[in-house]
Amino acid sequence: MKNIIVALSVVFLFMSCKEKVKTETDRISKTTTSKITSEKSTLKYKTLAVNGVNIAYREAGNPEHPTIVLLHGFPASSYQYRKVLAQLADEFHLIAPDYPGFGNSDFPSSETFRYTFDNMATTMDSFLEQKGINSYAIMIQDYGAPIGFRLATAHPERITAIINQNGNAYEEGLGEAWAGIRALWKDRTKETEDALLSAFSLEGLKWQYTHGVRDIETVDPDTYNLDFLRLSRPNAHAVNLDLFYDYQNNVKLYPKWQQYLRDHQPPLLIVWGKNDAFFPESGAEAFKKDVKNIDYNIYDTGHFALEEDGDVIIEKIRSFMRKQHK
Repeated sequence: MKNIIVALSVVFLFMSCKEKVKTETDRISKTTTSKITSEKSTLKYKTLAVNGVNIAYREAGNPEHPTIVLLHGFPASSYQYRKVLAQLADEFHLIAPDYPGFGNSDFPSSETFRYTFDNMATTMDSFLEQKGINSYAIMIQDYGAPIGFRLATAHPERITAIINQNGNAYEEGLGEAWAGIRALWKDRTKETEDALLSAFSLEGLKWQYTHGVRDIETVDPDTYNLDFLRLSRPNAHAVNLDLFYDYQNNVKLYPKWQQYLRDHQPPLLIVWGKNDAFFPESGAEAFKKDVKNIDYNIYDTGHFALEEDGDVIIEKIRSFMRKQHK
């Protein structure tokens, strides 16, 4: 009888320990899953006052991880990086600001804010300073290139890498779609301004997102509808015409940016939509003149390559960034 009691006690003790191990394993598993889920779902919509202008921005991921600053193009906002924010927050710290007059940032009048690329870049620089971000990669697209290259030339030591999705820095990268804007540069009149107003129409904005894509159904209609809503605000056309006119000053800075590339040789990932009417593949090819080691990728899509080829581009970004931080 005594032996039976001892045996039962041993069995009970074993089962009790086994249950405790299972409980602890489940707890660790849930904690790990919760942590991963938390890091993937940390997208927050924030605002920071910069020189009297409220800058809206999206932030995701752990600030202790490598930072990527996502700089949007025209006519877009940080919304264009929604897929990047959703998919890379598990491994990287991501910040996507809206420029003044874009997205959900303040839209100050041209009397209180100069709508030039110099001033937009100064605002973004101050934004990053206030955030305490002093080491970061930049992802640039369209307007994000002149803003990003101004940041890079001002603080080359802060730039860990450049991810370039149709962000131009060479004259040969300016496509045929610039004809109307070049006419504005040559002679700014009501006639040359009016010739560009179709770019702000709903059809004109839709064209910028859908031109050159393989499958129009991959383009989120919210992109151009949101842009149209913002460009329908009073004075929005005038402000954006000011930026069109000021873009010529970016072209004048191309030699300076090219010198930066030659001198500093930043790790460069090219993920370029070759059917872009504004910045064709020749713009991507030109970077090979000045940067020795490029991860070079061309996609059969348009200006906003993330719309149609976001998943493959994002995995390319992940692989590229891992190499910079191994």
